[in-house]
Amino acid sequence: MITCFDIINTLLRTEKGAMFEPGRQYLFKVARDANKIEIKKAVEEIYKVKVQSVNTSVVPGKLKKVRHIQGRTSPWKKAMVTLKEGSKIDVT
Repeated sequence: MITCFDIINTLLRTEKGAMFEPGRQYLFKVARDANKIEIKKAVEEIYKVKVQSVNTSVVPGKLKKVRHIQGRTSPWKKAMVTLKEGSKIDVT
C-alpha cells in the first residue's frame, strides 16, 4: 500500500521555491507516478493544511559525463502546491 510519505519525497528549499512562499505556493519533489489528486491528499495529511490547487511538471534528466562515459540523471516530477487563504507550511 502506498502512503503519503511515498508520494511526497521532499519540500524543495531553493531560491526559486522560497520566492513563491509569500504567495502561499510551495514546491515539492514527488513520486513520478503520483497524480494531482494523490499529491493534494498527501500534502493535506502531512502538513495539516488546505490545498487550493496542484500543478505538476516532469523535470527531464540532465546529461552528465564522467571521464569519457556519457550518461544521464533520472527524470523527476515537481509539484507546485498552492494553499488556500490562511494556510501556511512552517518550514523552519
